[in-house]
Amino acid sequence: MTSLSSYKSDGLTGTLRIPGDKSISHRSLMFSALAEGESKITGLLMGDDVIATAEALRALGVEIDLADSSAGQTRVKGVGLHGFRQPEHDLDMGNSGTSTRL
Repeated sequence: MTSLSSYKSDGLTGTLRIPGDKSISHRSLMFSALAEGESKITGLLMGDDVIATAEALRALGVEIDLADSSAGQTRVKGVGLHGFRQPEHDLDMGNSGTSTRL
C-alpha cells in the first residue's frame, strides 16, 4: 500500500484554462441557435463532432462564426424557435452520435 502525505503550502498562483467540453459545446451551439440575436460562446471545443453540429445548424440558416474560436470566442446569430429554414441538402452529422441524437 502506498502512503500519501500532504503539507501546507503558501498557495497556488497562476491561470488555468480548462479545455472545452464536447457535450456542453454541442448544447451551447444549439441553445444559441434557438435564441434570438447574437450569442458569444467562450471555450467551445473545436473537434470534428462539434464542427459537424455547427455545419448542420448553418444548413438550417444559423450564422456561426468559428473564426474567433481559436482565440476562445465563437459567435452565433440565433434564429429563434421558428426561424430555422429548410436545408437544401441532407444534414451530415459525420460520426457524431451526439449531434444526431440532439
